[in-house]
Amino acid sequence: MRRVVVTGMGIASPLGVGVEHVWKRLINGDSGITAIESFDTTELTAKIAGQVPAGKAADGGLDLSEWIAVKELKKMDRFIHLGIAAASMAIEDSGWIPQTEEEKYVSGVMIGSGIGGLQTIYDASITVHEGRAKRLSPFFIPAALINLVSGQVSIKYGLKGPNHSAVTACATGVHAIGDAARLIGFGDADVMVAGGAEAAVNPLGIAGFCAARALSTGFNDRPAEASRAWDKDRDGFVMGEGSGVVVLEEYEHAKKRGAKIYAEIGGYGMSGDAHHITAPAEHHDGAFRAMKAAFKNGGLSPADVQYVNAHGTSTPMGDDLELEAVENMFGDAAKGLAMSSTKSATGHLLGAAGAIEAIFSILAIRDGIVPPTLNLHEPSRASVIDRVALKAQERKVNVALSNSFGFGGTNASILFKRAP
Repeated sequence: MRRVVVTGMGIASPLGVGVEHVWKRLINGDSGITAIESFDTTELTAKIAGQVPAGKAADGGLDLSEWIAVKELKKMDRFIHLGIAAASMAIEDSGWIPQTEEEKYVSGVMIGSGIGGLQTIYDASITVHEGRAKRLSPFFIPAALINLVSGQVSIKYGLKGPNHSAVTACATGVHAIGDAARLIGFGDADVMVAGGAEAAVNPLGIAGFCAARALSTGFNDRPAEASRAWDKDRDGFVMGEGSGVVVLEEYEHAKKRGAKIYAEIGGYGMSGDAHHITAPAEHHDGAFRAMKAAFKNGGLSPADVQYVNAHGTSTPMGDDLELEAVENMFGDAAKGLAMSSTKSATGHLLGAAGAIEAIFSILAIRDGIVPPTLNLHEPSRASVIDRVALKAQERKVNVALSNSFGFGGTNASILFKRAP
């Protein structure tokens, strides 16, 4: 199996746009969760979300015209906008923009989404319901399809290798990166642009998760305090939007062209709960087996890991079950292990969550800093694991593990190790 490294990264998140800007805010303990003002929340029990701020990229904001031609914007849903922006950042960061046909043939894309073009579907359904079907945009279908974020990035940069998408709810981002790494490992590509994008902060998205009683509703007047993994007062997750994308590259290919290397893929594992459509299995057996598979795949052991970026959504059941699974997986190595939930700052980006959290894990290795779990004042459960409450910590990190779990009982774990 060929070795795979990370040579580019891009982020559009509730903490802002651009890897360094977002990372600085995360380490400083800032929150990107605010009141929803883009639509009326009167009938909704949850009135807060993590939303990508507008502005120029140089100032850490999102101006879509910097990434996409204005005439093209209306042909795409917002999740595609966010995916193109993050992918463009990652590709430019990597320095790999293929010129020859041979270079294009070995360069592919795998960017997924948990839900896809929900706003576009919502708007189109209203148009049809009101008897205006003939007014429906001819771009409705390609604007909403999940694989079109990969398609649009492929078209923009002429990437003619594997063109694929992962769609596994909240595990999508990790599955996209892990599966893309395997395509490189097996020789189907030399370079893959991989990650996740999501834009479900809209009336239908919020209403749907409110109906499932999954969202935090007790902190509408204090948005920054709402996402609080492992804290006894947590009452659900906070919806977020954004995109995280990395450029993966075969190690010798990257070395030959003198690319900067952020980290190496250290292992990747998956599992299924076969238990319930939304609730994890007892003792979070699926999470345990996904982590176990990642260690086996990479030839690493729990003792090699210094930091875990947890799924940590701030749900009453999920947080403690994940903690139990990590404790069981790490055994004696859990003592002194650092584990944090960066969703406490960004909210839960659904299909994009695992991708931006992979980037945070890589940056923890690069800078020797582990990001904090905000709002963790009184844990609901004791543990020997240091959950990095409230403030970032300086720690030497050689190997980091990132977990993502999704509806339907889908689980994914990925390991990153220090660049060779």
